[in-house]
Amino acid sequence: MTPVGTLPEVLAVLGAGLAAGVLTSTVGVASLVSFPILLAVGLPPVVANASNTVGLVPAGVSGSYGYRAELREHPRVAWTVVVTCAIGAVGGAALLLALPSSVFEAVVPWLILFTCLLVGVQPWVARWLRSRVGDDVGPRTRMGPVTTFFALLTGVYGGYFGAGSGVMMVAVLGLGLDIDLRVVNALKTLAIFAGNVVAGLVFVTVADLDWRAIALLAAGSVVGGYVGARVGRRLPPTLFRVLVVVAGVVAAVLLLR
Repeated sequence: MTPVGTLPEVLAVLGAGLAAGVLTSTVGVASLVSFPILLAVGLPPVVANASNTVGLVPAGVSGSYGYRAELREHPRVAWTVVVTCAIGAVGGAALLLALPSSVFEAVVPWLILFTCLLVGVQPWVARWLRSRVGDDVGPRTRMGPVTTFFALLTGVYGGYFGAGSGVMMVAVLGLGLDIDLRVVNALKTLAIFAGNVVAGLVFVTVADLDWRAIALLAAGSVVGGYVGARVGRRLPPTLFRVLVVVAGVVAAVLLLR
């Protein structure tokens, strides 16, 4: 393994961290920027994946802090997201260490495309669900068993690979809850943070890591995460939904290549 050493490599990884931090707090496809850069500078895939997860933890910290007002609106949901994604990430990290990195290559792009479809049609699906249950039932502001289960699965995927996990979490929370999309965006950022922290702890204990790459990613992502939160909380819901779908489609196409 060749550590990141030359000035162009340092600048590339630092810039990738900044961009990935912004994407963590907005459309949720951070790893599609940072992971390929780590591969391009010479890191093996498993080392790059594990180092990427650890290096993007600061983006979740600063992004969640930037969304602190939104997260206070539904604290019970926020804690449920943290717990489910943290538990799921343990399983995902174990899968990454136990299975070859090619296991999910065939299915991941299609999974991301499917979740993009769910994000796009979520307003119509939500209205249909509301018509089925009637107006006597109040808005869904707590995660039910089905939503919790799919949040757990998203946590598993986030711990294993992570690319597009933010898109998936937007779809899960958008369909399972009747809360503002800006709050869903904040919860998605918190979910990514929780998953990265837990998976990162596993990787620090048992995986090979490139600490120079991690430090560069962390330095860039802590700034990008906060900037992304400032941008994300001001995005109109329709524009945010469009950006998530576009980012997810681009991610899926890149993974299919």
